[in-house]
Amino acid sequence: MDIKEKELVARCQRGDLSAYDELMKCYEQKVYALCFRMSGNHTDAQDLAQEAFLKAFRALPSFKGQSQFSTWLYRIVTNTCLDERRRQARRPGLVSMDKPLDTDDGQIAVTLPDKGPDPLSEALNSELQAEIQELLSRLPAGQRIVVVMRDLEGYSYDEIAAVLDVNIGTVKSRLNRARARLRDLYLKKEEHFTPVVHLKGKGGLSHDL
Repeated sequence: MDIKEKELVARCQRGDLSAYDELMKCYEQKVYALCFRMSGNHTDAQDLAQEAFLKAFRALPSFKGQSQFSTWLYRIVTNTCLDERRRQARRPGLVSMDKPLDTDDGQIAVTLPDKGPDPLSEALNSELQAEIQELLSRLPAGQRIVVVMRDLEGYSYDEIAAVLDVNIGTVKSRLNRARARLRDLYLKKEEHFTPVVHLKGKGGLSHDL
């Protein structure tokens, strides 16, 4: 930790709420991004981020500085997200309107576009985010977290290993499996939308979409 962060943590441990607010502002964007990628929608991401920050605040007195504060915080965040996914798995009958929905043609993921001046850019960005999120939603939680942290949020292998409390070899193994699974899912999705060409007598070709 740098000197300023150490001072903020020390003030937080003494019960200084303004210091905690300042400390959380340094991490709120990354924490929210991680929660969103794991949950798949903005409402749950906000709830998970808030829950993780509350857990961190309550646990701060036990933080001894033996690891980076960011590592300690992200471990709380990832555990919060994974715990929620396990809870959802035990409640299959409960469906959020914001979560990807299963249909005969696959899953439909609903995302909210970021505010911006260009409607076309908004539409393209929203479509891309929805496609990424739809593919991520099909990964097991253990694979999903590593591909989110490494490929989408830019964490180093060392950071991921520290956060998840596993060795780097395990991180790389999970990441390789996750990438391979995503590639297979993407190729199957592309095959689903590939036109099928049939010959119809002498009339030429017809394309069945």
